Amino acid sequence: MSANQFLTLLETAPLPLLRDGAMGTMLHARGVAFTECFDSLNLTRPALVAEIHHAYIEAGAQIIQTNTFGANRYKLAEHGLAEQAAELNRAGVELARRVVSGSFKEVLIAGDVGPLGVRLAPFGRVHAEQAQEAFAEQIAALVAAGVDLISLETFADLYELRAAVAAARQVCDLPVVASMTFTRDDCTLLGDSPEKTALSLQETGADLLGVNCSGGPTQIMRILRRMQQAVPTARFSAVANAGWPERMAGRIMYSATPDYFAEYALAFRQVGAALIGGCCGTTPAHIAAMRAALDAPPGPEPEPEALRYVPTEIPVAPEAQPTQLAQKLAAGKFIISVEIDPPHTISSHKLLAGASLLAEVGADVINVADSPMARMRMSPWAVCHLIQEEVGLETVLHFPTRGRNILRVQGDLLASHTLGIRNVFVVMGDPTSIGDYPEAMDNYDLVPSGLIKLIKQQLNTGVDHAGTDIGQPTAFVVGGALNLLASNPEREMRVLRRKVRAGVDFLLTQPIYQPEQAHAFLERYAAKYGPLTVPVLVGILPLYGARHARFLHNEVPGINISPDIFARLERAGKNSPAEGVQIARELIAQLRPWASGIYLMPAFNRYDLAAEIVENVRMKNDE
Repeated sequence: MSANQFLTLLETAPLPLLRDGAMGTMLHARGVAFTECFDSLNLTRPALVAEIHHAYIEAGAQIIQTNTFGANRYKLAEHGLAEQAAELNRAGVELARRVVSGSFKEVLIAGDVGPLGVRLAPFGRVHAEQAQEAFAEQIAALVAAGVDLISLETFADLYELRAAVAAARQVCDLPVVASMTFTRDDCTLLGDSPEKTALSLQETGADLLGVNCSGGPTQIMRILRRMQQAVPTARFSAVANAGWPERMAGRIMYSATPDYFAEYALAFRQVGAALIGGCCGTTPAHIAAMRAALDAPPGPEPEPEALRYVPTEIPVAPEAQPTQLAQKLAAGKFIISVEIDPPHTISSHKLLAGASLLAEVGADVINVADSPMARMRMSPWAVCHLIQEEVGLETVLHFPTRGRNILRVQGDLLASHTLGIRNVFVVMGDPTSIGDYPEAMDNYDLVPSGLIKLIKQQLNTGVDHAGTDIGQPTAFVVGGALNLLASNPEREMRVLRRKVRAGVDFLLTQPIYQPEQAHAFLERYAAKYGPLTVPVLVGILPLYGARHARFLHNEVPGINISPDIFARLERAGKNSPAEGVQIARELIAQLRPWASGIYLMPAFNRYDLAAEIVENVRMKNDE
């Protein structure tokens, strides 16, 4: 067949064209181990490969792909066959050509080219020029042997696929199908969206843009629709796996049936796919079912779930789901949040033991402070990550603006998001002049209300401070600080108003020992600006004794402790820690009617005392 016949079929034949299914699945089912070099079978077991080609042709495939997916110098080097790259590619084409000739059917042969199996710079040591050279070597051998088109498939790196298309254009004028694979979150392995992928591949001049492998037909349909929206004038291919693979009894199994693929063949036709077929897990039975569905007399076609996809909707990735804290706040649950300070050392054992205790008694979330009192401590990101991974309890990362410029702020936030930390508490932070390193840099580019606005209105919408696309939106839940007993309440109300307008999701207060005065601030705010709709978690710091209380009252701005509390602690003597717990319980009971929860700060890392309070609050919540 002529090199242009594929494009002629696209213009004249009923679409979609149907290609074959999986080669690797069929070879493995016939006893070939995944550790073997499938491409070498073109020389060592040609009858086996020919049998599979023949089965797909008999099933009704209009295009078969050569058994050359991994026949490039890099992948072949793993088997000591790099020098046989050209020979194996030629053998693959000649084998497919003999099968087609013997079938007496008009079937096109696609030269199958997969990724190199190595990472490209800047994520690896192979440069784009080297990659293009390796692709050109393989494609030149396929073209010389007589393929009708080039099929570039299962690429996870958009830039590697661009290099492959460039190589194809360098060595031939055959039609090129360029197809990416996507992960469960509908992005490529390197985070590129279907829209970005389609726009980028269109620039390369590929004849068909595609999605293959990935998950089952439902995901392929979803991604296809998004690519079509981005480049509505392009032609597309859609080649699905038979669902997500599962390992059963030592074998890789796929669940999607031939009948299911038949239904989706009609669905892909309905949305305008130009080329369809099967990828991992599919067999000649899947292709035969698709052929039968496409050839059946016209009639009412079934509407798979994928066809009810709303074009303007973008699926929510798992990491973009609301955090547990956000869900509990939205449900009106009384939240129990407990603060933990990172350690001064590299040891995290005590910290994790404390977090485990708090999780056991029912804390909803752990707040991890960032260098409180400007003292050197372990990074709170590491602590949050450890608690979430090893304890299984969600965290809130304290995020001071002090000491960070706009570059570091955004970089640190992206790092937090990548580590799975979604709840952040934005605060100014303690001045370095009071800490271990008073000469340390103390500058900042953003005040807390400005950082809240940056997160909620820019990062959470997919752009950075400069308006540059960051790939996909972050999903932060953002808290802000609130001083209910500020010496200048008018100024505090103005600051609070800015935070509310910026989109703050919750507020944490300083320790409160006068609930009536704290509530009076909120009533005053409501009278001036309307009721505060943002949840407020009120600070509770259990007093350890009279000396501890005097320190807080005299040296910590914003904390005022009444004379009767001092008197109670003095009377308690050595039992003052227990009296402090009782005072905390009473304070919580007083603020329950108007607060959304508590922000518990254990004194001197006494997690056991904090656990008593958590248990009591949890019991009250369950009543």
